[in-house]
Amino acid sequence: MTVHFHASQSVHIAVHEQPVPIRHYLRQPQRLTHALVDPSRIEPLTNDCVRLKMRPLNFMMLTIQPTVDMRIWADADGVVHLCSVGSEIRGVQYIDQRFHLDLVGKLAPQDRVDSTYLVGQADLKVHVDLPPALRFTPRPILETTGNGLLQSVLMTVKQRLMHQLLHDYRRWAIAQVDPAPSLSDRNPGLGVALPDSSAI
Repeated sequence: MTVHFHASQSVHIAVHEQPVPIRHYLRQPQRLTHALVDPSRIEPLTNDCVRLKMRPLNFMMLTIQPTVDMRIWADADGVVHLCSVGSEIRGVQYIDQRFHLDLVGKLAPQDRVDSTYLVGQADLKVHVDLPPALRFTPRPILETTGNGLLQSVLMTVKQRLMHQLLHDYRRWAIAQVDPAPSLSDRNPGLGVALPDSSAI
């Protein structure tokens, strides 16, 4: 039985401007990646592509661990784009062979009269042919569970965006003015850590 799961999440965050505008910070995809995702779960592939090893997820009676290859880049205006270019399910070979994940996201700075805002949208879709053991489970229960799981993943990214990214931006902007870099600025993976229970 093939099922389709979908989740969306939007953000609209006020940014306290630093000595260097945030659009300059947003033009650094590698730094952005470390701010949005737990650095210990990232494997660089190219300058604008990384492999993200997610935490194990529990779906019904299954435990799965998605691995997603993501391309992240920014245009000249500081608009950040994200899209998945590959995925794999570790732990359940049957699902891995019948699984497709599609992630698309965008984050843009918007200047207003009073301040600057980060405005973004992310859409996550999964298509999967479930193993025989789950085919007797009512479809509405499967879809509700799957949609909720995807929503929790996006919510974790949103929380990191609202806290970790803005914290890293402030730290980076101060370092641009002060030529003596701190240890945490030399390693963008250091900073405020979220609780270990996060989905990614």
